[in-house]
Amino acid sequence: MTLHVAGKRRRQLITSAAGLLATGALPALAQAFPARALKLVVPFAPGGSTDAIARLLAEKMSTGLGQPVIVDTRPGAAGAIATEQVAKAAPDGYALLLATTSTHALLPLANPRLSFDPATALASLGMVARAPNVLVISPSVPVRSVQDLITLARSRPGALSFASSGNGSITHLVGELFKTRAGIEAVHVPYKTGVQALTDLASGQVQFQFDSIVWTLPQARAGKLKALAVTGSSRSALAPELPTLAEAGLPGFEGVTWFGLAVPAGTPREIVARLHAELQRALQAPDMQERLAAQGVEPSPGTPEDMARQMREDRVKWGEVIQKAGVKFE
Repeated sequence: MTLHVAGKRRRQLITSAAGLLATGALPALAQAFPARALKLVVPFAPGGSTDAIARLLAEKMSTGLGQPVIVDTRPGAAGAIATEQVAKAAPDGYALLLATTSTHALLPLANPRLSFDPATALASLGMVARAPNVLVISPSVPVRSVQDLITLARSRPGALSFASSGNGSITHLVGELFKTRAGIEAVHVPYKTGVQALTDLASGQVQFQFDSIVWTLPQARAGKLKALAVTGSSRSALAPELPTLAEAGLPGFEGVTWFGLAVPAGTPREIVARLHAELQRALQAPDMQERLAAQGVEPSPGTPEDMARQMREDRVKWGEVIQKAGVKFE
């Protein structure tokens, strides 16, 4: 049943939707939502961190919403296929996107001819988590610290190479940012996946790489790689012994992947508030925090405005890196 609330009272209800959700005094539209299953669209292939985070989130939010949240993986075109699908879906709250740095910050930079802009075609629900990368090197490289690596690279300009999970990927751009901030020259070698890159790194075909702590840490602890530092603004609970790159001599260095939830622009504000509230409840659950940490990510609850601001800042930051490095997207 739809409740018609007029004038000032309606505006008050809409602007304070999040607070009303917390107290249980909901507009009828949000009370009636959802009436059927929701779809959470994932822009990358099954088996990776993005897919794992989506499945954890879907399970927890399904409980709070009282309806199934079905994960739908739509890989391809650097995330453009999934992002466009949600951007052009009906703005009714039943289609959600697990947004990432790639879909919201890098995609428009890589493809300025996109038929849509994620910043305007999608509405942010809030951040989910942040994932730092780890700077790892081949065991054959005779260094023990970030400063040792910088010194070696400066003594042999262009002789070292670094791997990434693809041209224009976040792991590529973090590597380019490292080159700029460290004042070194190194050759970029793109791979189709980060796992392939790590295999060649372990064998010494490339010398260093930035990649997910989930993939790199077990190999480092097994002696197949050497881990030097993390790219976040603070140390990771999974590897507290590793300094941040800022601590290792590059002040202000940060290069993380973030994950958030988004819905089509124009989704009613009551529904946005309901979904945001359920997202926050999911992220605050102790078991959810533990399971996210096992994926190498740090829960990052916040407002929709926080996510939108992060997207804007990253577009500027990575746009400058792309321009300085002369990155050419395929």
